[in-house]
Amino acid sequence: MARVLIFGGHGKVALRLEPLLVERGHTVTAVVRNADHEADVVATGATPLVADVETFDLDQLTNLVAGNDVVVWSAGAGGGNPDRTYAVDRDAAIRSMDAAVAAGVRRYVMISWIGSRKDHGVAPDNPFFAYADAKWAADEHLSSSPLDWTILAPGTLTLDGPTGRIAIDPDGRGEVTRADVAAVAAAVVDDPATAGRSIRFGNGDRPIADALQG
Repeated sequence: MARVLIFGGHGKVALRLEPLLVERGHTVTAVVRNADHEADVVATGATPLVADVETFDLDQLTNLVAGNDVVVWSAGAGGGNPDRTYAVDRDAAIRSMDAAVAAGVRRYVMISWIGSRKDHGVAPDNPFFAYADAKWAADEHLSSSPLDWTILAPGTLTLDGPTGRIAIDPDGRGEVTRADVAAVAAAVVDDPATAGRSIRFGNGDRPIADALQG
């Protein structure tokens, strides 16, 4: 079983992912910025670690990720402030990748979004531009790294219950439940064959394990 470190450990996807990984026998550490969120993480079976990844430099992040087998990036600034979006979704994410390389942690799973591509089509004057630009920059850095990376790119997130079924490269907005995003992430952590793949998905008709096989 693996030691898994999750950045953004109090996010809506991460709080669903943590118990899935614990159930699979993994040792899970969830990085949170706010100490008030520790109890929620403990309730999932994971161990909270309070750290502000927005301000951590490369050496601090390298020390933080060292000793783990898998890094999962599920952190984000939450939109609203373009400067902070770039600081977290791009810059901190990239530092975490470089830290994984420096620490010898080969496996890295990025939770991105379905529109993350160079030609994302979001206009610079659109409030969503900073997020689209930052996520693409981070994903591009990851895919160019020596890590055993997987980029998960779900569509529009919902709070519906889990379905256990997805579609790869869905039409439209690719709506998908956060619970199913967590289930896909858990499956990917356990499946080294998904390394080197960007997986765009939404809810669909195929069981997750089957869909991930291609």
